[in-house]
Amino acid sequence: MTRGRRYDSRSRARQDEGDRSRGLAWLRSPLLQQAVGLLLIVLALLTVLSLLDLTAGRWTSAWVRGLRFLFGWGFVPITVAIGAAGFLILQHNLDQPVSWRWRPVVGLEMVFFGLLSLTHLIAGHADPWGLVESGWGGGLVGWAVSHSLSSYVGPLATGVLLAATVGVGIGLAFDLTLAEMRDWQRRARTRPTPPRRESQAVPQRRPPRAERRTTPPPPPATPPPSTVTVRRPEPAVREPPPPPRAEPIPLSAAALPDDLELPPLDLLQETEGVGLSDDEVREKSRTIVETLSQFGLPVQVVEVRRGPTVTQFGVAPGFTERAGPDGQRRVHKVRVSQISTLADDLALALAAPSLRVEAPVPGRPVVGIEVPNEEISLISLRSVMESEEFERQDSPLTIALGQDVAGEPVVADLGLMPHLLIAGTTGSGKSVCIKSIATCLTMANRPDELRLVMIDPKMVELVRFNGLPHVLGHTEYELDRVSRVLRWVALEMDRRYKSFAAVGARNLDDYNHRVHRRAPEERLPRIVVLIDELADLMMLAPEQTERTICRIAQMARATGIHLIVATQRPSVDVVTGLIKANFPARISFATASQVDSRVILDAPGAETLLGKGDMLYLAADAGHAVRVQGCHISEAEVEQIVSFWRSQVPGWETTGPWEAMTSGPSGAGRTPDEEEEDALLEQAIALVRRRKAVSASYLQRQLRVGYPRAARLMERLEEMGLVGPSEAAGRQRRVIGGERE
Repeated sequence: MTRGRRYDSRSRARQDEGDRSRGLAWLRSPLLQQAVGLLLIVLALLTVLSLLDLTAGRWTSAWVRGLRFLFGWGFVPITVAIGAAGFLILQHNLDQPVSWRWRPVVGLEMVFFGLLSLTHLIAGHADPWGLVESGWGGGLVGWAVSHSLSSYVGPLATGVLLAATVGVGIGLAFDLTLAEMRDWQRRARTRPTPPRRESQAVPQRRPPRAERRTTPPPPPATPPPSTVTVRRPEPAVREPPPPPRAEPIPLSAAALPDDLELPPLDLLQETEGVGLSDDEVREKSRTIVETLSQFGLPVQVVEVRRGPTVTQFGVAPGFTERAGPDGQRRVHKVRVSQISTLADDLALALAAPSLRVEAPVPGRPVVGIEVPNEEISLISLRSVMESEEFERQDSPLTIALGQDVAGEPVVADLGLMPHLLIAGTTGSGKSVCIKSIATCLTMANRPDELRLVMIDPKMVELVRFNGLPHVLGHTEYELDRVSRVLRWVALEMDRRYKSFAAVGARNLDDYNHRVHRRAPEERLPRIVVLIDELADLMMLAPEQTERTICRIAQMARATGIHLIVATQRPSVDVVTGLIKANFPARISFATASQVDSRVILDAPGAETLLGKGDMLYLAADAGHAVRVQGCHISEAEVEQIVSFWRSQVPGWETTGPWEAMTSGPSGAGRTPDEEEEDALLEQAIALVRRRKAVSASYLQRQLRVGYPRAARLMERLEEMGLVGPSEAAGRQRRVIGGERE
C-alpha cells in the first residue's frame, strides 16, 4: 500500500510539472518576445520626441519627469539603452541570434551608476535633495548611492571608491584583463632599441602580431653561418672545453637584410560570403517542425546559426501526452535519441544530400540539425587572420583553420597541440589545409625564427614552396630519402636537448633567452615538419617510420619541433594506436565510411561531411569535435608569398642538412648506431672469408651480439654476394669464395 501511494505521488508530481511547463510556455513564445521588442523601440522613440519638445501629453510628460527624477542627466543613456534592448530582442528573434557577454554589460552598468553618483557628489553637496527634485544631477539613484557612502566613509573616500568603480567598469566594457594591462605595461618598459654592436646586443621582445604585419621588425643579430666551424682551445691556454651546443641550421647563402619585413595581408584574397536567405531559413525551419510533428515529436526551432557550409537549426524538444498503465494521460518530454533516429527522414523532407544531427549541441540546450547550404562559401585565409580571435593569440605558431557553423573564426596554437594529424579521402581538402597552415606560419615568422621541413610523396602540392627561405633544403618526395630526413629531425631533437642541459634551459624559449646575450648566433628556430601522405611511408618502412614519428612526437615539444601529418587512408595499419596516442589534436575531412571516422576521431560523423574543406576539428583539450569550413588558398596566393620572400632574401639554402646523411662519406652525418653497425659488418666479412660455411649463430657467438642483429648482418652479407641463400632453417649458409679455417 505504501509503495503504491509513493508511485502515485511521483506521477502526480510529474503531471503537475508538465502542467506548469505548458502554463509557462507562452512566455517563451517568439511572437510575445517580438511584441516586447517593438514596444521598447516605440517607448524609446516617444521619450526622444518628448525630450525634444516635439510632442507633449499627460503620460509622456509624467514618464520623462519620472526618468529625470530617478536618473538626473542619466535619462539620456537610459533612453538609448531601452531602444537598443528592443532592437536586440527583435534581431535575436528574427533568425539572427545575438551572443551576449556579461563583461561589457556589467562594465557599462558600473560606469553609468558610478558617474551618476560622482556627479551628485560633486555638484550636489550644498543642496542634494534640491538637485533631485529639479531633475538634474545624479537623480534619486545618484543621491542614494553618494549619500549612503558619504555617511559611512566620508566624501573623499566616496569619491575615490566611485572613481575606481568607473575605471573597473571601463576595463570590463572594453573587455580588458589584468594580464593584458600588465603585458602592455611591460611592453612599454621594454620597448625595442636598435642593437649597437654585436657584442652589446640586448634581447628584444617580440612585437605584437598586429605590429609585426605593419612595421618592420628590428634587424637581427649576426645570422648563423652556412657552415659550422668547430673551434678547439689553444694548447698553451689551459681552459675547460666549451659546453656542447646545437649546431645552427644553415639559413641561406646570403645574410638577412636589415629591413626585412613580414608579408602584408594584401597579398591574400578576400572572402565572398554566400548563404541561406531569410526566406529559405524560414521555409526550412517550417519543414523541420512539420516533419518531426508528423512522427509525433513536437519541437520548436529556437535558434539558427548560419555558416559557410551548413546552417545549423537549433531545435528544442517539446512535450507529448501518452496514456499510462492506469489509463490517465501523462506528459512526457521528447527524447533526444528520437530526433537523431529521424535524420534520414529529415534529409528526405529537406531534399538535402546529407544531414548531420548533433544531439545535443555541446554547451547549448538544443539539438543541432545541420543542413547543407546550396552554395559553399570559400573561406579565405585573410578573413581569419584579420579576425579578433587570431589577433588575440599571442603565439608565433598560431594557425588559421577556418569558420565554424556559426561563421565564427576558428584558430589554434600549434605550440599547444603540439602535433596535428589530418585524414580524409582524396579531394576532401587535406593538401589545401596543409598549404594554408604553411602560408599562415610563413606570414607571421621570419626565416630565422621558423624553418619548415616539407615531405610530399605526391610531388604536386608542397613543391610550390620550393625557394621559400623558411624551407630547409627543398620539398622531399623520394621515399628512400624521407626516412633519412625523419632521422635527421630525431638527431636534431637530441642535439637540442643536450644544448638545453648544458645551459640549464627547460625549453626552446628559455634556451634562446639565455644564449641571446652571450651568443646571439646560437639561437635556434622552431621547426615544423609537414608530411602530406603518411600511407606511402608506412607501406615502404612501417616499423621504422612509426618508431621515428612516435619518438619525435613524444619528446620534440620542448625543443620547438612540431609535426603535421596527413593521410588519405585512415586505417589501423597506417594510423596505428601509437601514432594516435601521440597526436591528440586531429582533423578529419570527409571519410569513406564510419569506420574510418572512428579510427581518426574515435567517433562517427566524418562520413556525413560534404567535402571541399568541410572538416571536423578535435582540439587536444576538447572532448568533442567542432565542424569547421577550412581556409582556402589558391596557387596564385602561394606564389605571391614565395615571390615576396624571395625578393627580400635573394639567396637561400638549396640543400638540406640531411644531405650528409644521405650521400656523404663514411662517418659524415652518421648516427652512432650506423657506425657500430658498419664496424660489425667489417668484422663479419673478415670472419666469413676464413670459412666455407657460416650461420647466424656463429656470428652471434663470435661478435657477441644478439640473434636479431646477427640475422641482419647475415642478410647484408647475402646482399653483398658473400654468402648464399638460406637452404633450410638452422642450416649453415655457403660462403662464396671462402676457404676452410
